[in-house]
Amino acid sequence: MDIDNGIPAGQLRDVSWRKSGRSNPNGNCVELADLAGGGVAVRNSRHPSGPALIYTPAEIAAFIQGAKDGDFDDLLPKG
Repeated sequence: MDIDNGIPAGQLRDVSWRKSGRSNPNGNCVELADLAGGGVAVRNSRHPSGPALIYTPAEIAAFIQGAKDGDFDDLLPKG
């Protein structure tokens, strides 16, 4: 299967979606799934059949490391 960014998440078969333990019960969650070939899919949990963005292992590693380093802390709600 050729996978492009913005693929409907429902077309990704045999994947296990998971979310952070910090997710809240209101459904404000981002979910990730490992893909065959090493990629990672990302979707909005409120729209499970909506678009899934596909990232390479290097892209996900850079994002996660940036989050750990605080690169995105300015995006957190104030207060």
